[in-house]
Amino acid sequence: MKVLIPGSFDPPTNGHIDVIQRASKVFEEVIVGVVVNPQKKSMFDVSEREGMLTEILKDFVNIEIRSFEGLLVDFAKESKVDAIAKGLRAMTDFDYEFQMAQMNFNLADFETIFIPASPEYGYVSSSMVKEIFSYGGDVNALVPLIVVERLKNV
Repeated sequence: MKVLIPGSFDPPTNGHIDVIQRASKVFEEVIVGVVVNPQKKSMFDVSEREGMLTEILKDFVNIEIRSFEGLLVDFAKESKVDAIAKGLRAMTDFDYEFQMAQMNFNLADFETIFIPASPEYGYVSSSMVKEIFSYGGDVNALVPLIVVERLKNV
């Protein structure tokens, strides 16, 4: 079974990596879809985000990193995946992701599989990482080392 894990990954966090690695143990193929959203100001451009994820996940032979713009379901069709997988941290994530799952099913008959965050990452988000870093806080426990290094160069 081939699954798509979409996200902005701006920047990739340990929570993202945990969900992706766990999915790679369950599914034959995992496509990590890095969303390009021209409406959103990203800290890292799409090629930087793809590059960080590629480096972090280089030892996983069944994971492919690709970027996309537009509707998730169109990218899912193009990628010939069997399902979409989303990580969930809390009930607030579930409320939003459940609605998106229903919309994706309605638009293109795609099932969504939810993967709960590991307890140690349930509170980690890219926006929190960016905020903590912007105030000089230590993000070493929240993101992979390559991300820490890239944050220092922003």
